[in-house]
Parts: sequence; structure tokens; C-alpha cells
Amino acid sequence: MTAQTPTPPEAPLARRKRAVVVGASSGIGAALVRRLAAEGYLVAALSRTPEPLQALANELNLGGQTRALPFAHDVTQLDEIPAMLQRLVTELGGLDLFVYCAGVMPKVDIDEFDLEKDQHMLSVNLAGGIGWLGQVGALFQKQGSGQLVGISSVAGDRGRVLNPAYNASKAGLDTYLEALRNRLSRHGVHVLTVRPGFVNTQILANAPRSFGVISPQQCADGIWKAIKGRKQVVYVPWWWRWLMLAVRNVPSFIFRRLSF
Repeated sequence: MTAQTPTPPEAPLARRKRAVVVGASSGIGAALVRRLAAEGYLVAALSRTPEPLQALANELNLGGQTRALPFAHDVTQLDEIPAMLQRLVTELGGLDLFVYCAGVMPKVDIDEFDLEKDQHMLSVNLAGGIGWLGQVGALFQKQGSGQLVGISSVAGDRGRVLNPAYNASKAGLDTYLEALRNRLSRHGVHVLTVRPGFVNTQILANAPRSFGVISPQQCADGIWKAIKGRKQVVYVPWWWRWLMLAVRNVPSFIFRRLSF
């Protein structure tokens, strides 16, 4: 794990920026919490499993300064989102940045059709994202500022023979984020879509093959750079943009014969 530079003491009148990361117990989400904390944010970290969140908070809350606040939350419980958001805004004292990073990808064989797996992916990857991003988008529209970030995937760029529901969930998230961007940009709200390639997380264990694997820390660095640069869509690493441009232009009669 790359050591983070300690957050400098705040100036007496400085206001700390506040962020929420949903899906923060491990992988990209946890790396983003660390990076945002190192950049001076007060971060609310949400996940279904509270133990890793508490460990992350203990790691970051050193030197007498609170940098991360853990909150247990299951993103499939959509009816809990409005009250949870109100609680977060109250405890953080406002909100400047929201990141939806929750995602699941169980192993699916090429000839497997499993409704339970498909429903779970759609619930976590898409419905949970819409639930949270929509509620925070409404808040940011009202306040006339804020940044929304959705962690999608290169898997959403095209329908592959492996894991159709995962591809669909990410494609749906891409479209929803684009719609939010078009709706909220006129209100001073920035929306970023992140499409990572292969990242060394738990999800990678269920990928049939991988290449160009990066660490969660490297992915978080790329996301932070895009947040600062107010990018609209970013591939991480950058070269996936050109690879996926080629993939999107492969004729369908050829693409359907491929085994990935």
C-alpha cells in the first residue's frame, strides 16, 4: 500500500471539502477514500460490511484529525437512501463530491443463465447507482454546485458473450450518468463517468482473462486527476479509450464470434 502524505493542518477559517464514497470497504472505493483524505477531504465511507470501513477509518483518523467516517449501508435498500443522505449531509456539514463505486460481478459461465445473479448485479451496479446519484443530483442541483462520479467499466461499451447482465448494468449506468450530465451541467453540477479496465480487486477474480492490470491506488490516482480536471468521461488507464474505440467498431458478425 502506498503511503499517503499526511493532511496538513487546516487554516482557522478554511472550510474542508466533504465527500461521500459508496462502496468503500475495499478495492477502488477504499483507495479513493485514502486519496481524498490525503487531499484534505472529510470523507463519509459507506459499505454493506462495517468492519473493513472501521479499519479504514482507524487507519486514516490519526494525529487528532477525523478524515473518514464509516457508515454501514446496503445499496439494494433503495428506500433507505433519502434518510441516509440527509444524515450524511448533516454529519459532514454539507457535501461537495459524491462517488458511486459499489459493484459486483459474480462468475458467470458462457452457457449460464442465472436470474438470481443477474438481479443482484442489476440491483447493486445499476439500481443502487440510480438511487444514489439521483438523490445527490437533486441536492446538488438545488445548491448549484457539486461533483458526481460514477464508477462504470469498459464492459459497458459493448455487449459481450460473457456476463451479459454485468455488461448491461454498466451500459445502463453510463447512459444514466450521461443523462445526469446533460441535465445538471446547466445548474453548475459536474458529472464524471469513469470506465476502468482491469483493476486488481475482488471482481478481477471472476474475470475469464485479464491484461494491463493496475492497482486500486493507480486507479484512484487516475480518478482524482479526472475530478480535478473536471473531465466528463475518463478511461483508466488512458489507453483503454483507444482500445475500446477499436472494439466498438468491430462489425457485429465478427464480434459475436469472439469469446470474451
